[in-house]
Amino acid sequence: MFGAIDWIVLIAYLGFSIFIGLWAARDNRNFKDYMIGGGKMPWIAIGISLIATSVSTTTFLGVPADVFGTDMTMIMTNIGSFLSIFVIGWLFIPRLKNSGIQSAYELLEKKFSRSVRRVAAVFYAMHLVLRTGILLFAPSLVLAPILQIPVWVAILISAVVSILYTWYGGFKAVVWTDVMQFSVFFGGGVVALFILVNGIGGFEELISVASETKKSNWFNASFDISNARTLLSLGVAYAVLEIAIRGCDQQFVQRYLSCKDVKAANRSNILSMVLGLVISLLFYWIGAALFAYYKVKNVSVLPENLGVNDVFPHFIINSLPAGLTGILVAAIYAAAMSSVSSAVHALGNTTEKDILCKAEGQESVFRAKLWIVLWGVCGTAAAFIAASLTDSLLKNALFFTGLFTGPLLALFLLSFFASYLRSFSVLIGVVCGMLSLLLFNGIPFIPQYTPPLNGVFSWPWNPLISCTASIWIALCVDFVIPRKRVDAVG
Repeated sequence: MFGAIDWIVLIAYLGFSIFIGLWAARDNRNFKDYMIGGGKMPWIAIGISLIATSVSTTTFLGVPADVFGTDMTMIMTNIGSFLSIFVIGWLFIPRLKNSGIQSAYELLEKKFSRSVRRVAAVFYAMHLVLRTGILLFAPSLVLAPILQIPVWVAILISAVVSILYTWYGGFKAVVWTDVMQFSVFFGGGVVALFILVNGIGGFEELISVASETKKSNWFNASFDISNARTLLSLGVAYAVLEIAIRGCDQQFVQRYLSCKDVKAANRSNILSMVLGLVISLLFYWIGAALFAYYKVKNVSVLPENLGVNDVFPHFIINSLPAGLTGILVAAIYAAAMSSVSSAVHALGNTTEKDILCKAEGQESVFRAKLWIVLWGVCGTAAAFIAASLTDSLLKNALFFTGLFTGPLLALFLLSFFASYLRSFSVLIGVVCGMLSLLLFNGIPFIPQYTPPLNGVFSWPWNPLISCTASIWIALCVDFVIPRKRVDAVG
C-alpha cells in the first residue's frame, strides 16, 4: 500500500520540481530567454530534455505491458529513430539554426506566406492539445487507485504543478526539470528491474526465461505492410514519423534553437537518440522480467482477470517496500509532467509567434505566460473529457495525431526544396494529403464509415502516406492551375 513514507517522497519530488522552476526563472530577462533560454543552453541538458519530452507514461507503463503480452519487436522503432538522426542533422537543424527564426513555423512564412505559417501552427496546436489531455489522463488512471484518490485529483496534481513551474520559469524551467525528471524516471525503472531480477534468481535466469518464452524476440523481417510489428513498418516507415517529430515539432525545434550552434544542436539530438535506446532496453526488459516474475517463477500471484496494462502498477503497489513505491509513483509523475510542461510551453510560443504573429516587445512574455496557462487549462479539460469518454477521445487523439504529422513534414520539405510554390498550392496539397488517409483509415467519430483500402497499411505508414500525397498534390496543383488565377490568393 501507499504509506506515509511514500507520500513524503512524492510530495518532496513535486515540491522540488516547483523549486527548480523558481530557480530557473532568475535569468529570464526577455522573450528570447523565456522561450528558448537565450539560445545558450548546454547541449547535454537539451539532449536529456529531448528524450524526457519524448517518453511519457506510455513508455513507463505501456512498454512493459506490451512485452508482457507479446514480445520486444516494438523495439525496432529505435532503428527508425537512428535513421531519422541523419536526416535531421543534415537537412533540418542547419536550416532551422541558420534561418534566424524563434519558432518552428516562422520558417514557413519566410518561404511561402503568413497564411501557410498560421495553418501549420493551428494544425500543430490541435494535435498537441489533444495529446496533452491524454498525457494527463492516462497516468491518472494508474495513479488514482495507487494513491487512493479520485481520477480528477490525480489529473489536477500533474496539471497544476507542471503548469506552475512552466508559467513562472519558462523554457529554462522546462529543460532543467526535464533533467531532474529524467533522472527520477530512469532511476525508478532501474530500481524496478533490480527488484524483479533479484526475485527471479538473477539476470542470467531472466535472459534464459525470456529466450524460452520468446519474450526477447525483437526482429521480424516480414514484408507485410499491414503488420505494424515488422522491420519494414517500424524501421523504415516509422523513420518518417520520427523525422516529422524531430524536425517539425515545436517542442524539438525550440530545443535546437536554444543551443548555441548547429554542432551543439546535433549533439543534443544524437544524445537523445542514444538515451532513447537505453530507456527502451530498460523498460522492455522490465516487461520480460514481470512475465518471468508472475507467470514462470510464480514469485507472486496476480489477481484473476487482471489486464496486461495493470500488471506493472500491481507490482509497484504490492511488491515494493515503503519509500520505493513513492519513488516509482514519482517516476510516473515525472514521465507525465515532463511531457505536459514541454507541450504547454510549445503551445504558448506557437500561439504568440505563429498564430497571432505578434512582434516581440515588453508585453510578449506576459502574453506568452497567459497562453501557457490557457493551453494548460484546455489540456486539463481534454483530460477530464477523456475521463468520461475514454474510448472516444483516445481514438480521436490518435486519429488526429496521424492526420497532422505527415502534412506538417510535407510543409517543411516543400519549404526546403520547392519554395517557389504558391501558398495556395501548398495549402491545397496539405488538405488533400490529410484526406488521403481516409482511404486507409476509419474515422473514429463516424463509425459507419468503412475506408475502401482498410487494413492495407498499418499505422506507422500513415505519416509517409499523407506526407507523400501532400507533396505530389501541391506540385501538381501549382503546375496545372495558371498563376494569374491564384496570384491574389497566394
